[in-house]
Amino acid sequence: MREESRLTVVGIGADGWAGLTPAARDAVRRADVVLGAERQLKSLPEDLRTRTWPSPLLPALDEILAEQTGRVCVLASGDPYLSGIATTLRDRGYALDVHPAVSSATLARARLGWSFEETEVVTVVGRAVHRVARALAPNRKLLVLGGSAAELRELLKARGYGDSALTALENLGADDERISDGWAHDPGPLTVFAVLCNGPGLPLIGLPDNAFEHDGQLTKRDLRASALARLAPNPGELLWDVGAGAGSVGIEWSRAHPLNRAVAIERDPARAERIQRNANTLGVPELQVVTGPAPEALTELPRPDAIFIGGGLTVPGVLDRCVETDARIVAHGVTLEAEQILAAAYARHGGELQRISVEHAKPLGGFTGWTPSRAVTQWSWK
Repeated sequence: MREESRLTVVGIGADGWAGLTPAARDAVRRADVVLGAERQLKSLPEDLRTRTWPSPLLPALDEILAEQTGRVCVLASGDPYLSGIATTLRDRGYALDVHPAVSSATLARARLGWSFEETEVVTVVGRAVHRVARALAPNRKLLVLGGSAAELRELLKARGYGDSALTALENLGADDERISDGWAHDPGPLTVFAVLCNGPGLPLIGLPDNAFEHDGQLTKRDLRASALARLAPNPGELLWDVGAGAGSVGIEWSRAHPLNRAVAIERDPARAERIQRNANTLGVPELQVVTGPAPEALTELPRPDAIFIGGGLTVPGVLDRCVETDARIVAHGVTLEAEQILAAAYARHGGELQRISVEHAKPLGGFTGWTPSRAVTQWSWK
């Protein structure tokens, strides 16, 4: 039988103490101290010993918990593992007993008549509202947790989704619950936003080149697709995008699945700033941008599952450092010097070596002819 932890997390809805199950109430009453937000603690019986979380919480979280003795109960909103504090505590190594309540997302779906399968939940609690952009697609049903109405409206309009139906669901489960037009007014902080998407489609991968802001240093769509096919992203994996240019490979890797992570390494500060703008625009603001030269900038990075080398291949030590990680690697070269390095890597390590040449049909006089792009040598290795 699992040993009981001294740290319990209890999910509590907008209906407060009245909405807790008998087991959840018992967990709260048995605690020597109950920690939570002021609005949550106000709904508890007055005889309980409570402490209000500071804001911001995370810098002081471990210190506050270390100060407590005996049993500790932490209050969370709804389901503690849905954008809640339980995930934060678990990731910091705390053993937990968790009593979930019905989440705001579940209540919102019940009010709207939306099924679990057809609804995507995007959390911007403590995160950038740009995350919503990744999920936008024609006729898609989204629930957005956190953020402000003004930020969400601005993003929807900027991405061409200003005609979407936007619904604000406030204080779900409480006596003052309200459902209203999200375009019409500014609702309170305990609001879930529902978006019935109406706007242009944009693929998760295989983005057109004009979707990216760039200065010419861009891995074009056909080459990007070839690279990603060999990088073979799996959910939750980490990519290094070395010599990232416009960041297109790292961005598409991140868009492939919401758990995917990427680090874009770019030595040029202007390009590094451009990568972050592209990441925000295309819905993956968590993409980490490291400004600095490789291989030095790679030293302190977490071990990757895959690496794309789009620039800096001829810099001594870059390819060797990447091979040392034992990650899946795809490297592109367009010069004779880069091609020689990739040929040597193929001879030494094996893998796959190929040259890719793409030609596009364009007007030629009164006719149509083929216009070739610069051939690229690609080495891929597992």
